[in-house]
Amino acid sequence: MIKYQLTCDTDHEFEGWFRDSADYDAQSEAGLIECPNCGSDDVRKAMMAPAIARHTGSRRERVAGLKNDLMKAAERARDYVEKNFDYVGERFPEEARRIHYGETKERSIYGEATGKEAKELAAEGVRVGSLPGPQKKLEKAGKPKPPLPTEKKLN
Repeated sequence: MIKYQLTCDTDHEFEGWFRDSADYDAQSEAGLIECPNCGSDDVRKAMMAPAIARHTGSRRERVAGLKNDLMKAAERARDYVEKNFDYVGERFPEEARRIHYGETKERSIYGEATGKEAKELAAEGVRVGSLPGPQKKLEKAGKPKPPLPTEKKLN
């Protein structure tokens, strides 16, 4: 693994971990690297000093900062999908198969699938993935949002 110090076109600095320099190059050329602060994909390597052990803040503070950055990136990923993909609700497994087998127009979709359904799709060669972060638009399919696990339904 290699760690690069990165900066975006609005001068936000952040770090990224890559398998090797070729992995960074491939992701950069494909536009897959985004700033966790603003979402810009205009990212480049920043000047880096040699790795010297230093401690800035407590371990707990560093972990909290990393968790916050990951949550922001996950939220941006979900927002992108919700804005740019077609929502198909519980019809996701059926619609993903129809697209995969050429029975309907190819397009980017998202929706709901059980773990079992996702595994079956993957076994058939259908490319699927899970969206990070909370669901925001279940009402798009005419369904109310499910209750939180701590909420109880009163009869």
